[in-house]
Amino acid sequence: MTEVEVIERPSLDGKRSALVLAEDRVGHYSEFREFFIRRFSLDTNGLSKSGYFRGPSGAIYSLVFVGRSGEPFPDGLEVYALVDALEPLSEEDVDTDLWAFLRWMIQGIGGEWKVEDLDATGRLYQLPFLSGRG
Repeated sequence: MTEVEVIERPSLDGKRSALVLAEDRVGHYSEFREFFIRRFSLDTNGLSKSGYFRGPSGAIYSLVFVGRSGEPFPDGLEVYALVDALEPLSEEDVDTDLWAFLRWMIQGIGGEWKVEDLDATGRLYQLPFLSGRG
């Protein structure tokens, strides 16, 4: 299992949101869309509820599901780090947390989507937060 923990609505008092990832075509592969629909009950919640997760660093992130006219929902996804209002954003923590989020997503999708393939792609691009992994 990955180190991502899905959480219910956290306190947003004193927090600011910082966009850290935008994917404008979640539905490019139907498995991605179906995973988010399943995991966050989007078939019943729709736009009324954001998803939240805590990454390995302890930071909390908000998932905003984007809809577009003529496209099945969700068509896009935005990930926002929820940071203490005056604190800087740690790029290293964000990189680690987003990689854990991607691994969690791929594990949840399953089928032909394999975490090992994702890790191999990261090593190919020499992503620094993958150093030391087998």
